[in-house]
Amino acid sequence: MPLVEVGSLADDAVILDVRDAGDWRAGHAPGAVNIPLAQLISRLTELPVPPTGPLAVSCGGGSKQTRAVAYLRAHGIDAVVLKGGMRSWKAAGRPMESAAGDERG
Repeated sequence: MPLVEVGSLADDAVILDVRDAGDWRAGHAPGAVNIPLAQLISRLTELPVPPTGPLAVSCGGGSKQTRAVAYLRAHGIDAVVLKGGMRSWKAAGRPMESAAGDERG
């Protein structure tokens, strides 16, 4: 499964976060799009289109992002796993947004 490190993401990278809505509201990457894994098939037409490069897919750092990338790639969509998901994003000190407002990692 293709992976991308948090530090290797392009500035214009588009992130698809496949966590459930509650986890999304608790904290996510700025500009990321949330489509929970359970809804991915029915909401495929809502996928964001990255200006360059593949779609980076994230979850909390577990298996949801891997399953999502496998499904997307099987349907011809250039997608990669964001290695470590939002845990790695936050650990790298990248900015986070939440329902309560902006916060720093």
